Amino acid sequence: MKSRLLIEIVSLLAFLVVATGVIAVTGADLAVASRFYIGGHWPVGNLFPWRLLYHLDRYPSFSLAIAGLIAFCMSFAKKEYYRWRQAGAYLVLLLILGPGLLVNSVFKEHWGRPRPAEITRFGGTKPFLQPWQRGEDGNGRSFPSGHSSAAFYMAAPYLIYRRSHRRRALAWLTGGLLFGTVMSIARITQGAHFLSDNLWAFGMVALCALLLAALLNLDGAAEASPSPPE
Repeated sequence: MKSRLLIEIVSLLAFLVVATGVIAVTGADLAVASRFYIGGHWPVGNLFPWRLLYHLDRYPSFSLAIAGLIAFCMSFAKKEYYRWRQAGAYLVLLLILGPGLLVNSVFKEHWGRPRPAEITRFGGTKPFLQPWQRGEDGNGRSFPSGHSSAAFYMAAPYLIYRRSHRRRALAWLTGGLLFGTVMSIARITQGAHFLSDNLWAFGMVALCALLLAALLNLDGAAEASPSPPE
């Protein structure tokens, strides 16, 4: 368990570092954003479906976390729900700790990276910063993307089902990654986030998911008896 977790975390971190380096070397952050900065505005972001995605916001992630909370509470009331106790707790805690605390409260509020629409390249007044360059605390909320982190959270059930229901796990993983990707595109078209902001929104949620799944022993819970201990 510990060795597998270590391999997964190291692999994920390696991917994030390499991808960030490629984005920086190629100038992809500015290049991608510039495609949607047209005539001094960000008109594409107001079109369907990108505007709809912006307003959809965190409602799907809240719904999934509420379902987890219900399952967690029901596990104390009915024996047949006992097997959902760890999974329910995982869904609630992941939303709080990942998109909630780590992404929005710690980094987004204090890292200080200006949004694309705020930098001089796109008509703003602030300098462009790479994701590893910390700006002025509270004077830039681009890194990472809160919307995208909540969207990528929708892949969380993958770690619940990956040992017991492979096909269901892959369906959640595929759906969550697709939702996170289209939400990331929406935020880029609106001049709100860079490509690397969305990359790290995914990365931070994924790292939290792996650590929390190991802490709650989700793999072991999936193989355990559905009945509570006497």
